[in-house]
Amino acid sequence: MFEATVSTALRGVRIGRERWAALGVGTRDGVLAVLLAPVVFAPLTAPVGAEFGDLPTRPYDLPGLLLTAALWLPLTVRRRWPGACLAVIATAFAIRELAGYPATFASVGLYVALYGVGAHGAWRDRGAGTAGDHGDGDHGDGDHGKGIRGRDVRGEDVRGEGARGRGVPPVTRGEGARGQGVPPAARDEGARGQGAPPVVGVGVGVVVASVLYVLFAIGLHGRGSPQGISDFVLIYAVLACCWAGGRAVRSWRAAEEGRRRAGVEAAMARERARIARELHDVVTHHVTAMVVQADAAQFVLADAPDRVATGLEAISDSGRRALTDLQHLLGVLNASGAGREGDRAPAPSPGTLGELVAHTRAAGQPVRLTEHGERRPMPSAVELAAYRVVQEALTNALKHAPGHPTHVQVRYGHEEIEVEVTTEPAPARGAVPAPRRAPVRGGGHGLVGLRERVGVFGGELRAGAAADGGFAVLARIPAGGGA
Repeated sequence: MFEATVSTALRGVRIGRERWAALGVGTRDGVLAVLLAPVVFAPLTAPVGAEFGDLPTRPYDLPGLLLTAALWLPLTVRRRWPGACLAVIATAFAIRELAGYPATFASVGLYVALYGVGAHGAWRDRGAGTAGDHGDGDHGDGDHGKGIRGRDVRGEDVRGEGARGRGVPPVTRGEGARGQGVPPAARDEGARGQGAPPVVGVGVGVVVASVLYVLFAIGLHGRGSPQGISDFVLIYAVLACCWAGGRAVRSWRAAEEGRRRAGVEAAMARERARIARELHDVVTHHVTAMVVQADAAQFVLADAPDRVATGLEAISDSGRRALTDLQHLLGVLNASGAGREGDRAPAPSPGTLGELVAHTRAAGQPVRLTEHGERRPMPSAVELAAYRVVQEALTNALKHAPGHPTHVQVRYGHEEIEVEVTTEPAPARGAVPAPRRAPVRGGGHGLVGLRERVGVFGGELRAGAAADGGFAVLARIPAGGGA
């Protein structure tokens, strides 16, 4: 019973926080100011208020009541228009002090307004909005967790130029921070602690505020205030600390925003690299097989036209396999999650190496497959990595050593899976010689990408010339995925 009560209470708190966060900052500031008004205007809290001049007091009248209200109610827009909020409150405070109205707790609104200018002041960097400039109330205190204005931090709408509408998930679109969902300030100010206002603008504001404070102090002295110079200096220091506190919070938010942006960009770069590797592995193998088969068909067209039909059938089969693999890849990359999981083709694994070898053999490459040990369940990512190693090695054999016998060996161990693909230095007898054409070039994602893929799991990949003059690719991948 007690646990159910606590769970219900926590759920209610969570729902309340979510609804509160869904309100705009202007609405939240207004609600807080109104709710606290009975406390700050109560006679009981009046002695706690700020009083700088210690002048003889006068009774309240209508102007005094209006000035007192002006000390607190403008805080409803402290984040929407922080400068105007401070101007109204500071003016009301100065007039009240010079007029000698009684102290009130509402005078602490001056401290809050100073903090608001430091934290949310509408500074501009050559026309670009900054991290702390939220005149439209996008976020402020308790709202900065939403990240960069727009939707880039969540990865919901970072689209780049050239990836839109191509099946690439939103988080992977774009080039760094050049997505359309990133505001100019987010693009231009990242490396400079984005959102820091110009030094000149801050300096001018400080000078103007200091001059006005000096005039205010002179006015109080002229009205007979007993405060000395040291007292006014101390009061000035307290006011400066309120503003500096806001500036410190603003700088901290800007740094956090920069770190979030850097994390998003790093994740986008990793995702782009992963997609590039997947596309390379899927497309290059099938396209290479199709090119080799087409070249071989042209070569035997005059001497053995009956073999052309076999070659065309193999090309058609390669194209269908390429489409199937691409559909699986796009299904995995589908960020919207549309489509049922059961509708997608299964991911390649060592269990489908027989089909891969048969397909490569149909392309004219003499390949044989040997498996050692008992195949045990392992993470799908490990199985996919082993499959891609064999696929890439066979693709390279098709491109660089067509007709050369190739041997694929897979060894299943208790702790790792070992894949070895060796290509002999001489072509097999009776193999159709490959016509001399421009080599099929890859995009640089082959063996380098495989090393990265295998290295993720703590494995290793070696590729190079074999002792007999052929070529060998050897990969060892921990069966547990490096966990």
